[in-house]
Amino acid sequence: MTTEIIYSAVGEAIRTEAERVLADGTVAAVVGYTMARRKGSAQPVVLTKPEEANQLIFSAACVNNLAVYLTKAKKELPREGRIGIVVKSCDLKALVGLLGESQLKRDSLYIIGVPCVGVLGSTLQPSVELNAETVADKCRECDDRMPQGADFVPTVALPASPALEKKYAVEIARLEAMTPAERWSYWQEQFSKCIKCYACRQVCPFCFCEQCLCDRNKPQMVEGTPRPAGNLAWHLVRAMHLAGRCAGCAECERVCPMDIPLNLLNRKMSRELKELFHSEAGFEVREKGPLAEYNEQDDQSFIK
Repeated sequence: MTTEIIYSAVGEAIRTEAERVLADGTVAAVVGYTMARRKGSAQPVVLTKPEEANQLIFSAACVNNLAVYLTKAKKELPREGRIGIVVKSCDLKALVGLLGESQLKRDSLYIIGVPCVGVLGSTLQPSVELNAETVADKCRECDDRMPQGADFVPTVALPASPALEKKYAVEIARLEAMTPAERWSYWQEQFSKCIKCYACRQVCPFCFCEQCLCDRNKPQMVEGTPRPAGNLAWHLVRAMHLAGRCAGCAECERVCPMDIPLNLLNRKMSRELKELFHSEAGFEVREKGPLAEYNEQDDQSFIK
């Protein structure tokens, strides 16, 4: 069964379920994907009427993590009633993280999970076929193709996962083989490209503060201009802020206009947290992450 056939069946099931839950009042709105202007492309949409459900689609071009709409765009959503949301597994991990941080309530959500075999790595040509060359790098390392704990998941048989090169793992291994000075030079070069557009912040579900600490002028925590010191501080602060929380959706890397490998840094941090604290983002709601609590069993070797 081809990806196109699988996603066509998924889309049909999502439309049917969305129409049902909107019609019987289970939800006040559904956040999902619809066709965009370019042929084959997709964009987020918020629906509030049963007859609008036929707008919903799912395809390899549905790359957005819609969890951000529950924290960043609340003005577009009804203030009362449950919200239905279409999520892939990596998006669901973000929802779980937000639930653990008390940003969302489970009983206020109706989660429509997507059996996912991957999305496109680039949407510049959304009509291309999803294959080993065009699949997103994050999908190469994903083992969670069926969302766990969703209220509704279409019944679709998925083919066996193909053996693909795990590009993030390969690149992390390459960087770890460098000397500290070489790694430092690599990241300085990457961060020097930053233009401080903050697209990475705006698309991240975990950047939900009303005012970012980095926007404050009195006191100024991080220099706002795109200069080396400010860029370095911004990206290191953000990486530490996401450590143990990042769901690996790679939206930050996708939207970066300067092609900074932000998800590579996030993956490295996630690996460190797993090795040091046996903790990683997943489908289990936790009140606190490893960097937000003290445990006597934690590694103390850093103390000299």
